Amino acid sequence: MEDRFVIRPKKMDKKEDKSVVMTLRMDRDLQEEFDILSAKSDRSRNELMCRALRYALEHLEFIPEDKG
Repeated sequence: MEDRFVIRPKKMDKKEDKSVVMTLRMDRDLQEEFDILSAKSDRSRNELMCRALRYALEHLEFIPEDKG
């Protein structure tokens, strides 16, 4: 019997590939508002912040600087 330590490539789960961990700095009062909403809605602060960021991106209007 061989004493081998066999490693194979990890199969990527689609869910695993969808999220990332980030560090974000924000004003304390904004964080407290998310905490209050989290308690009221029974949703995690993370879920609420991701929804808010998604909403902001979907409703954002980018106006490029005029280089004239």
